[in-house]
Amino acid sequence: MPTTVQILNDRDKTQVHERTLNILERSGVRVDTEIGREYLRKAGADVDENTKVVRFPRSVVETSLKQCPKDFSLGARRPGWDLEMNAGECTLLIDGSAIGVVDQETGLRKPGTYDHWHSATRLIDAIDEIGLYWNMLIDATVESSLDSHFQYWRDLFSSFSKHIQDGILDSAYAPWYKEVLQVVFGDITTIRRDHPFSFMLNPQSPLVIEGPYTDAYLAMIGWDIPVAIMPMPLMGATAPGNLISTLLLANCEVLSTLCLVQAAEPGAPVIYAPNLASINPRTGMYAGGAIEQGLMNAAGIEMGRYYGLPVLGSGMGSGCYALGVQSTYEGALNAILPILAWPDILVGPGSLGSSTIFSYEKVITDVEAYRLMRRLHTGIQTDESKWLDEVIRNVKPGSDYLGQRSTKTYMHSEEWFKPDLGTHSSYDRWIKDGRPELQDEAREKVDQLLANHEPIPLSEEAERELDRIQARAKMEE
Repeated sequence: MPTTVQILNDRDKTQVHERTLNILERSGVRVDTEIGREYLRKAGADVDENTKVVRFPRSVVETSLKQCPKDFSLGARRPGWDLEMNAGECTLLIDGSAIGVVDQETGLRKPGTYDHWHSATRLIDAIDEIGLYWNMLIDATVESSLDSHFQYWRDLFSSFSKHIQDGILDSAYAPWYKEVLQVVFGDITTIRRDHPFSFMLNPQSPLVIEGPYTDAYLAMIGWDIPVAIMPMPLMGATAPGNLISTLLLANCEVLSTLCLVQAAEPGAPVIYAPNLASINPRTGMYAGGAIEQGLMNAAGIEMGRYYGLPVLGSGMGSGCYALGVQSTYEGALNAILPILAWPDILVGPGSLGSSTIFSYEKVITDVEAYRLMRRLHTGIQTDESKWLDEVIRNVKPGSDYLGQRSTKTYMHSEEWFKPDLGTHSSYDRWIKDGRPELQDEAREKVDQLLANHEPIPLSEEAERELDRIQARAKMEE
Protein backbone atom coordinates (compact mmCIF):
# COMPACT_ATOMS: atom_id res chain seq x y z
CA MET A 1 0.00 0.00 0.00
CA PRO A 2 1.17 3.59 -0.50
CA THR A 3 3.25 5.15 2.25
CA THR A 4 1.27 7.87 4.02
CA VAL A 5 1.97 10.57 6.56
CA GLN A 6 -0.33 12.29 9.06
CA ILE A 7 0.43 15.70 10.54
CA LEU A 8 -3.07 16.70 11.67
CA ASN A 9 -5.73 14.41 13.10
CA ASP A 10 -9.42 14.80 12.23
CA ARG A 11 -10.06 17.00 15.29
CA ASP A 12 -7.17 19.30 14.33
CA LYS A 13 -8.50 19.80 10.81
CA THR A 14 -12.01 20.48 12.07
CA GLN A 15 -10.60 23.07 14.47
CA VAL A 16 -8.68 24.80 11.67
CA HIS A 17 -11.89 24.99 9.67
CA GLU A 18 -14.11 26.21 12.52
CA ARG A 19 -11.59 28.80 13.71
CA THR A 20 -11.22 29.98 10.11
CA LEU A 21 -14.97 30.51 9.84
CA ASN A 22 -14.92 32.46 13.09
CA ILE A 23 -12.09 34.75 11.96
CA LEU A 24 -13.61 35.39 8.54
CA GLU A 25 -17.02 36.18 10.03
CA ARG A 26 -15.84 38.36 12.92
CA SER A 27 -12.63 40.00 11.67
CA GLY A 28 -12.71 39.59 7.91
CA VAL A 29 -10.18 40.32 5.20
CA ARG A 30 -9.17 43.55 3.50
CA VAL A 31 -10.12 43.38 -0.17
CA ASP A 32 -8.29 45.98 -2.23
CA THR A 33 -10.16 45.38 -5.48
CA GLU A 34 -13.33 47.42 -5.89
CA ILE A 35 -14.90 45.03 -8.36
CA GLY A 36 -13.99 42.16 -6.06
CA ARG A 37 -15.81 43.79 -3.14
CA GLU A 38 -18.87 44.25 -5.35
CA TYR A 39 -18.87 40.56 -6.31
CA LEU A 40 -18.61 39.62 -2.63
CA ARG A 41 -21.38 42.01 -1.59
CA LYS A 42 -23.73 40.41 -4.14
CA ALA A 43 -22.76 36.97 -2.79
CA GLY A 44 -23.87 37.94 0.73
CA ALA A 45 -20.63 39.12 2.37
CA ASP A 46 -20.59 42.16 4.68
CA VAL A 47 -18.54 44.91 2.95
CA ASP A 48 -17.24 48.07 4.64
CA GLU A 49 -16.25 50.46 1.85
CA ASN A 50 -14.49 52.83 4.24
CA THR A 51 -12.00 50.24 5.50
CA LYS A 52 -12.32 47.84 2.52
CA VAL A 53 -12.76 45.05 5.08
CA VAL A 54 -15.06 42.22 4.01
CA ARG A 55 -16.57 39.81 6.53
CA PHE A 56 -17.78 36.41 5.42
CA PRO A 57 -20.83 34.76 7.01
CA ARG A 58 -20.46 31.02 7.43
CA SER A 59 -23.08 30.44 4.76
CA VAL A 60 -21.02 32.33 2.14
CA VAL A 61 -17.94 30.21 2.82
CA GLU A 62 -19.83 26.94 2.87
CA THR A 63 -21.71 27.77 -0.33
CA SER A 64 -18.47 28.75 -2.05
CA LEU A 65 -16.80 25.48 -1.05
CA LYS A 66 -19.74 23.51 -2.43
CA GLN A 67 -19.55 25.37 -5.74
CA CYS A 68 -15.91 24.36 -6.35
CA PRO A 69 -15.54 21.36 -8.68
CA LYS A 70 -13.54 18.57 -7.08
CA ASP A 71 -12.47 16.84 -10.29
CA PHE A 72 -11.16 18.60 -13.38
CA SER A 73 -8.10 18.49 -15.60
CA LEU A 74 -5.39 20.97 -16.50
CA GLY A 75 -4.89 20.81 -20.25
CA ALA A 76 -1.81 21.19 -22.40
CA ARG A 77 -0.84 21.88 -25.99
CA ARG A 78 1.19 18.66 -25.99
CA PRO A 79 -1.05 15.66 -26.76
CA GLY A 80 -1.56 13.26 -23.86
CA TRP A 81 -0.34 15.67 -21.18
CA ASP A 82 -3.59 16.67 -19.49
CA LEU A 83 -3.18 16.59 -15.70
CA GLU A 84 -6.15 15.06 -13.90
CA MET A 85 -6.73 16.70 -10.53
CA ASN A 86 -7.80 14.62 -7.52
CA ALA A 87 -6.91 11.47 -9.46
CA GLY A 88 -4.10 10.19 -7.22
CA GLU A 89 -1.22 11.54 -9.32
CA CYS A 90 1.48 14.09 -8.47
CA THR A 91 3.58 16.24 -10.77
CA LEU A 92 6.11 19.03 -10.31
CA LEU A 93 5.76 22.78 -10.87
CA ILE A 94 8.94 24.82 -11.29
CA ASP A 95 9.52 27.35 -8.52
CA GLY A 96 8.74 30.91 -9.57
CA SER A 97 9.81 34.52 -9.29
CA ALA A 98 13.57 34.31 -8.79
CA ILE A 99 15.58 37.46 -9.46
CA GLY A 100 18.92 35.86 -10.35
CA VAL A 101 20.58 32.75 -11.71
CA VAL A 102 23.68 30.78 -10.72
CA ASP A 103 26.61 31.81 -12.90
CA GLN A 104 28.20 28.67 -14.36
CA GLU A 105 31.76 29.97 -14.09
CA THR A 106 31.80 31.61 -10.65
CA GLY A 107 28.97 29.78 -8.93
CA LEU A 108 27.66 33.16 -7.71
CA ARG A 109 24.37 34.90 -8.32
CA LYS A 110 24.01 37.11 -11.36
CA PRO A 111 20.96 38.96 -12.70
CA GLY A 112 18.68 36.77 -14.76
CA THR A 113 18.33 37.66 -18.44
CA TYR A 114 15.72 36.87 -21.04
CA ASP A 115 18.09 34.29 -22.53
CA HIS A 116 18.36 32.61 -19.12
CA TRP A 117 14.58 32.49 -18.88
CA HIS A 118 14.23 31.11 -22.39
CA SER A 119 16.74 28.29 -21.88
CA ALA A 120 15.22 27.46 -18.47
CA THR A 121 11.76 27.22 -20.06
CA ARG A 122 13.09 24.89 -22.75
CA LEU A 123 14.81 22.82 -20.06
CA ILE A 124 11.67 22.18 -18.03
CA ASP A 125 9.74 21.43 -21.22
CA ALA A 126 12.19 18.54 -21.72
CA ILE A 127 11.71 17.01 -18.26
CA ASP A 128 8.71 14.71 -17.96
CA GLU A 129 8.43 14.97 -14.18
CA ILE A 130 7.69 18.71 -14.47
CA GLY A 131 4.11 19.02 -15.68
CA LEU A 132 3.51 22.76 -15.24
CA TYR A 133 5.18 26.10 -15.91
CA TRP A 134 5.47 29.07 -13.58
CA ASN A 135 7.68 32.05 -14.44
CA MET A 136 10.96 31.15 -12.75
CA LEU A 137 12.74 34.45 -13.57
CA ILE A 138 10.16 37.19 -13.24
CA ASP A 139 12.52 40.20 -13.49
CA ALA A 140 14.03 38.85 -16.72
CA THR A 141 10.69 38.80 -18.55
CA VAL A 142 8.38 41.45 -17.17
CA GLU A 143 8.62 45.01 -18.45
CA SER A 144 6.00 47.72 -18.48
CA SER A 145 5.17 47.65 -22.18
CA LEU A 146 2.42 45.60 -23.78
CA ASP A 147 4.83 44.60 -26.54
CA SER A 148 7.28 43.01 -24.06
CA HIS A 149 4.44 41.07 -22.45
CA PHE A 150 3.22 39.95 -25.86
CA GLN A 151 6.69 38.72 -26.83
CA TYR A 152 6.93 36.85 -23.53
CA TRP A 153 3.60 35.13 -24.19
CA ARG A 154 4.67 34.12 -27.71
CA ASP A 155 8.01 32.74 -26.56
CA LEU A 156 6.40 30.97 -23.61
CA PHE A 157 3.77 29.14 -25.65
CA SER A 158 6.27 28.16 -28.33
CA SER A 159 8.88 26.95 -25.80
CA PHE A 160 6.68 25.07 -23.30
CA SER A 161 3.97 22.69 -24.45
CA LYS A 162 2.64 21.40 -21.11
CA HIS A 163 0.29 23.22 -18.72
CA ILE A 164 0.87 26.93 -18.09
CA GLN A 165 0.18 28.23 -14.56
CA ASP A 166 1.00 31.90 -14.67
CA GLY A 167 -0.86 35.19 -14.76
CA ILE A 168 -1.05 38.67 -16.18
CA LEU A 169 0.01 41.68 -14.18
CA ASP A 170 -2.49 44.23 -15.47
CA SER A 171 -6.18 43.91 -16.29
CA ALA A 172 -5.57 46.08 -19.37
CA TYR A 173 -3.64 43.17 -20.88
CA ALA A 174 -6.53 40.71 -20.45
CA PRO A 175 -8.18 41.31 -23.87
CA TRP A 176 -4.86 40.76 -25.61
CA TYR A 177 -4.12 37.66 -23.59
CA LYS A 178 -7.50 36.20 -24.46
CA GLU A 179 -6.70 36.68 -28.16
CA VAL A 180 -3.37 34.90 -27.71
CA LEU A 181 -5.00 32.00 -25.86
CA GLN A 182 -7.50 31.55 -28.68
CA VAL A 183 -4.78 31.51 -31.31
CA VAL A 184 -2.73 28.95 -29.39
CA PHE A 185 -5.45 26.71 -27.92
CA GLY A 186 -8.70 27.28 -29.80
CA ASP A 187 -11.95 29.11 -29.20
CA ILE A 188 -13.38 30.00 -25.79
CA THR A 189 -15.46 26.80 -25.69
CA THR A 190 -12.31 24.72 -26.15
CA ILE A 191 -10.44 26.71 -23.52
CA ARG A 192 -13.29 26.37 -21.02
CA ARG A 193 -13.33 22.62 -21.61
CA ASP A 194 -9.60 21.87 -21.68
CA HIS A 195 -8.20 24.41 -19.14
CA PRO A 196 -4.80 24.78 -20.84
CA PHE A 197 -3.98 27.80 -18.68
CA SER A 198 -4.48 28.42 -14.97
CA PHE A 199 -4.03 31.59 -12.91
CA MET A 200 -1.89 31.92 -9.80
CA LEU A 201 -3.40 34.25 -7.18
CA ASN A 202 -1.29 35.27 -4.18
CA PRO A 203 -3.23 36.86 -1.31
CA GLN A 204 -1.00 39.14 0.73
CA SER A 205 -0.36 38.05 4.31
CA PRO A 206 -1.81 38.89 6.68
CA LEU A 207 -5.39 38.85 5.42
CA VAL A 208 -5.27 41.06 2.32
CA ILE A 209 -6.63 40.28 -1.14
CA GLU A 210 -4.55 42.71 -3.16
CA GLY A 211 -5.89 44.81 -6.01
CA PRO A 212 -4.15 44.95 -9.40
CA TYR A 213 -3.24 41.28 -9.81
CA THR A 214 -6.67 40.15 -8.60
CA ASP A 215 -8.31 42.62 -10.98
CA ALA A 216 -6.26 41.05 -13.79
CA TYR A 217 -7.73 37.65 -12.91
CA LEU A 218 -11.26 39.09 -12.66
CA ALA A 219 -10.83 40.49 -16.17
CA MET A 220 -10.65 36.85 -17.33
CA ILE A 221 -14.02 35.93 -15.80
CA GLY A 222 -16.21 33.89 -18.11
CA TRP A 223 -13.39 31.69 -19.37
CA ASP A 224 -13.54 29.10 -16.55
CA ILE A 225 -9.85 29.64 -15.78
CA PRO A 226 -8.65 27.40 -12.91
CA VAL A 227 -7.16 29.37 -10.01
CA ALA A 228 -4.36 28.24 -7.69
CA ILE A 229 -4.69 30.28 -4.48
CA MET A 230 -1.22 30.62 -2.93
CA PRO A 231 -0.81 32.88 0.11
CA MET A 232 2.76 32.91 1.42
CA PRO A 233 2.58 33.63 5.17
CA LEU A 234 5.91 33.82 7.03
CA MET A 235 5.75 32.44 10.55
CA GLY A 236 6.98 35.13 12.91
CA ALA A 237 6.65 38.00 10.43
CA THR A 238 3.50 38.11 8.28
CA ALA A 239 2.04 35.21 10.29
CA PRO A 240 1.92 34.45 14.02
CA GLY A 241 4.80 32.79 15.80
CA ASN A 242 3.92 29.09 15.72
CA LEU A 243 3.05 26.39 13.20
CA ILE A 244 -0.65 25.81 13.70
CA SER A 245 -1.54 29.51 13.80
CA THR A 246 0.40 30.07 10.56
CA LEU A 247 -1.64 27.28 8.97
CA LEU A 248 -4.82 28.85 10.35
CA LEU A 249 -3.93 32.22 8.83
CA ALA A 250 -3.15 30.63 5.45
CA ASN A 251 -6.47 28.79 5.52
CA CYS A 252 -8.28 32.08 6.14
CA GLU A 253 -6.49 33.61 3.15
CA VAL A 254 -7.22 30.68 0.84
CA LEU A 255 -10.91 30.42 1.76
CA SER A 256 -11.57 34.16 1.56
CA THR A 257 -10.01 34.30 -1.92
CA LEU A 258 -11.91 31.15 -2.88
CA CYS A 259 -15.12 32.98 -1.90
CA LEU A 260 -14.18 35.86 -4.19
CA VAL A 261 -13.45 33.50 -7.09
CA GLN A 262 -16.80 31.73 -6.63
CA ALA A 263 -18.67 35.01 -6.22
CA ALA A 264 -17.25 36.21 -9.53
CA GLU A 265 -17.67 32.93 -11.42
CA PRO A 266 -19.61 30.19 -9.58
CA GLY A 267 -18.13 26.79 -10.33
CA ALA A 268 -14.70 28.07 -11.35
CA PRO A 269 -12.03 25.40 -10.65
CA VAL A 270 -9.89 26.16 -7.57
CA ILE A 271 -6.63 24.59 -6.41
CA TYR A 272 -5.85 24.82 -2.67
CA ALA A 273 -2.23 26.01 -2.73
CA PRO A 274 -0.84 27.71 0.43
CA ASN A 275 2.94 28.07 0.60
CA LEU A 276 3.84 28.23 4.29
CA ALA A 277 7.26 29.30 5.50
CA SER A 278 9.07 30.96 8.41
CA ILE A 279 11.67 33.57 9.14
CA ASN A 280 15.12 32.83 10.49
CA PRO A 281 14.83 33.66 14.21
CA ARG A 282 18.45 34.89 14.19
CA THR A 283 18.12 37.34 11.30
CA GLY A 284 14.42 37.92 10.63
CA MET A 285 14.95 36.96 6.97
CA TYR A 286 12.91 34.38 5.10
CA ALA A 287 14.37 30.97 5.98
CA GLY A 288 14.06 29.05 2.73
CA GLY A 289 15.41 25.80 4.12
CA ALA A 290 13.79 25.72 7.57
CA ILE A 291 12.65 22.23 8.49
CA GLU A 292 9.34 23.58 9.80
CA GLN A 293 8.31 24.28 6.21
CA GLY A 294 7.98 20.58 5.46
CA LEU A 295 5.68 20.14 8.45
CA MET A 296 3.50 23.14 7.65
CA ASN A 297 3.17 22.38 3.96
CA ALA A 298 2.27 18.74 4.60
CA ALA A 299 -0.41 20.02 6.99
CA GLY A 300 -1.59 22.43 4.29
CA ILE A 301 -1.98 19.52 1.86
CA GLU A 302 -4.06 17.71 4.48
CA MET A 303 -6.35 20.72 4.81
CA GLY A 304 -6.86 20.84 1.05
CA ARG A 305 -7.83 17.17 1.14
CA TYR A 306 -10.17 17.92 4.07
CA TYR A 307 -12.11 20.17 1.68
CA GLY A 308 -11.90 17.65 -1.15
CA LEU A 309 -10.09 20.17 -3.35
CA PRO A 310 -7.15 19.59 -5.69
CA VAL A 311 -3.97 20.56 -3.84
CA LEU A 312 -0.72 22.27 -4.72
CA GLY A 313 1.97 21.69 -2.06
CA SER A 314 5.39 23.26 -1.58
CA GLY A 315 8.83 21.81 -0.93
CA MET A 316 12.46 21.52 -2.10
CA GLY A 317 13.46 25.04 -1.03
CA SER A 318 16.81 25.95 0.47
CA GLY A 319 18.29 29.02 2.09
CA CYS A 320 21.71 28.16 0.68
CA TYR A 321 23.05 30.22 -2.24
CA ALA A 322 24.86 27.44 -4.11
CA LEU A 323 24.17 23.85 -5.06
CA GLY A 324 25.89 21.57 -2.57
CA VAL A 325 25.42 19.54 0.58
CA GLN A 326 23.26 22.09 2.42
CA SER A 327 20.94 22.88 -0.48
CA THR A 328 20.53 19.17 -1.23
CA TYR A 329 19.62 18.01 2.25
CA GLU A 330 17.43 21.06 2.97
CA GLY A 331 15.54 20.59 -0.28
CA ALA A 332 15.01 16.88 0.28
CA LEU A 333 13.97 17.20 3.91
CA ASN A 334 11.52 19.98 3.09
CA ALA A 335 9.95 17.93 0.32
CA ILE A 336 9.65 14.47 1.80
CA LEU A 337 6.67 15.13 4.11
CA PRO A 338 4.70 17.09 1.47
CA ILE A 339 5.38 14.35 -1.08
CA LEU A 340 4.20 11.64 1.32
CA ALA A 341 1.08 13.76 1.92
CA TRP A 342 0.74 13.42 -1.88
CA PRO A 343 -0.53 16.65 -3.44
CA ASP A 344 -1.64 16.86 -7.05
CA ILE A 345 1.19 19.32 -7.70
CA LEU A 346 4.42 20.07 -5.83
CA VAL A 347 6.11 23.43 -6.41
CA GLY A 348 9.77 23.95 -5.61
CA PRO A 349 12.35 22.56 -8.08
CA GLY A 350 15.23 24.78 -9.11
CA SER A 351 15.42 27.38 -6.36
CA LEU A 352 18.26 28.49 -4.11
CA GLY A 353 18.72 31.43 -1.76
CA SER A 354 15.16 31.23 -0.39
CA SER A 355 13.63 31.27 -3.87
CA THR A 356 15.64 34.28 -5.07
CA ILE A 357 18.06 32.32 -7.29
CA PHE A 358 17.28 29.93 -10.13
CA SER A 359 19.69 27.03 -10.69
CA TYR A 360 19.56 24.85 -13.79
CA GLU A 361 21.50 22.11 -11.98
CA LYS A 362 19.21 22.14 -8.96
CA VAL A 363 16.28 21.48 -11.28
CA ILE A 364 18.03 18.22 -12.18
CA THR A 365 18.89 17.20 -8.61
CA ASP A 366 15.43 18.16 -7.34
CA VAL A 367 13.78 16.04 -10.02
CA GLU A 368 15.97 13.09 -8.99
CA ALA A 369 15.00 13.63 -5.34
CA TYR A 370 11.35 13.73 -6.39
CA ARG A 371 11.76 10.41 -8.20
CA LEU A 372 13.19 8.89 -5.01
CA MET A 373 10.36 10.27 -2.90
CA ARG A 374 7.76 9.10 -5.38
CA ARG A 375 9.20 5.60 -4.90
CA LEU A 376 8.82 6.03 -1.13
CA HIS A 377 5.19 7.00 -1.63
CA THR A 378 4.55 3.86 -3.69
CA GLY A 379 5.34 1.86 -0.55
CA ILE A 380 5.40 -1.94 -0.23
CA GLN A 381 2.92 -3.75 -2.44
CA THR A 382 1.28 -6.75 -0.76
CA ASP A 383 -1.07 -8.17 -3.38
CA GLU A 384 -1.06 -11.95 -3.75
CA SER A 385 1.48 -12.10 -6.58
CA LYS A 386 4.16 -10.31 -4.55
CA TRP A 387 4.70 -12.79 -1.71
CA LEU A 388 6.76 -15.38 -3.66
CA ASP A 389 6.14 -18.17 -1.13
CA GLU A 390 6.91 -20.83 -3.73
CA VAL A 391 10.23 -19.21 -4.65
CA ILE A 392 11.27 -19.17 -0.99
CA ARG A 393 10.27 -22.82 -0.59
CA ASN A 394 12.19 -23.94 -3.68
CA VAL A 395 15.52 -22.22 -2.96
CA LYS A 396 17.78 -24.26 -0.69
CA PRO A 397 18.78 -22.78 2.67
CA GLY A 398 22.13 -20.98 2.40
CA SER A 399 21.74 -20.44 -1.36
CA ASP A 400 20.75 -17.18 -3.10
CA TYR A 401 18.07 -15.73 -5.36
CA LEU A 402 20.25 -14.16 -8.06
CA GLY A 403 19.35 -16.77 -10.64
CA GLN A 404 15.63 -16.75 -10.01
CA ARG A 405 13.43 -15.50 -12.84
CA SER A 406 11.35 -13.56 -10.32
CA THR A 407 14.42 -11.60 -9.23
CA LYS A 408 15.12 -10.47 -12.80
CA THR A 409 11.45 -9.67 -13.33
CA TYR A 410 11.18 -7.50 -10.24
CA MET A 411 14.50 -5.76 -10.92
CA HIS A 412 12.76 -4.30 -13.97
CA SER A 413 9.63 -3.28 -12.06
CA GLU A 414 8.77 -0.41 -9.73
CA GLU A 415 10.02 -2.52 -6.82
CA TRP A 416 13.57 -1.39 -7.65
CA PHE A 417 14.43 2.29 -8.03
CA LYS A 418 17.12 2.99 -10.62
CA PRO A 419 18.85 6.34 -10.00
CA ASP A 420 19.67 8.65 -12.90
CA LEU A 421 22.27 10.65 -10.97
CA GLY A 422 25.14 9.95 -8.61
CA THR A 423 27.77 7.27 -8.04
CA HIS A 424 26.41 3.73 -7.89
CA SER A 425 29.44 1.61 -8.77
CA SER A 426 32.61 0.33 -7.09
CA TYR A 427 35.22 2.55 -5.46
CA ASP A 428 37.75 1.61 -8.13
CA ARG A 429 35.29 2.58 -10.86
CA TRP A 430 34.62 5.89 -9.11
CA ILE A 431 38.36 6.64 -9.01
CA LYS A 432 38.77 5.64 -12.66
CA ASP A 433 35.94 7.96 -13.66
CA GLY A 434 37.77 10.88 -12.05
CA ARG A 435 35.72 11.07 -8.83
CA PRO A 436 32.77 12.82 -10.50
CA GLU A 437 30.81 15.42 -8.55
CA LEU A 438 27.02 15.46 -8.57
CA GLN A 439 26.99 19.11 -9.65
CA ASP A 440 29.10 18.27 -12.72
CA GLU A 441 26.81 15.40 -13.63
CA ALA A 442 23.76 17.64 -13.26
CA ARG A 443 25.41 20.31 -15.45
CA GLU A 444 26.14 17.72 -18.14
CA LYS A 445 22.50 16.63 -18.08
CA VAL A 446 21.35 20.24 -18.45
CA ASP A 447 23.65 20.70 -21.46
CA GLN A 448 22.44 17.44 -22.98
CA LEU A 449 18.77 18.28 -22.60
CA LEU A 450 19.16 21.78 -24.01
CA ALA A 451 21.20 20.49 -26.95
CA ASN A 452 18.79 17.71 -27.89
CA HIS A 453 15.29 18.87 -26.94
CA GLU A 454 13.17 20.69 -29.50
CA PRO A 455 9.94 22.15 -28.13
CA ILE A 456 6.77 21.58 -30.13
CA PRO A 457 6.50 24.66 -32.36
CA LEU A 458 3.37 26.66 -32.91
CA SER A 459 1.80 26.19 -36.30
CA GLU A 460 2.71 28.57 -39.12
CA GLU A 461 -0.88 29.79 -39.15
CA ALA A 462 -0.73 30.55 -35.42
CA GLU A 463 2.55 32.41 -35.84
CA ARG A 464 1.11 34.55 -38.65
CA GLU A 465 -1.96 35.38 -36.57
CA LEU A 466 0.21 36.31 -33.58
CA ASP A 467 2.26 38.56 -35.89
CA ARG A 468 -0.94 40.42 -36.85
CA ILE A 469 -2.11 40.77 -33.24
CA GLN A 470 1.31 41.93 -32.03
CA ALA A 471 1.54 44.54 -34.79
CA ARG A 472 -1.87 45.86 -33.75
CA ALA A 473 -0.78 45.92 -30.10
CA LYS A 474 2.29 48.00 -30.98
CA MET A 475 0.13 50.55 -32.79
CA GLU A 476 -2.20 50.93 -29.80
CA GLU A 477 0.54 51.46 -27.22
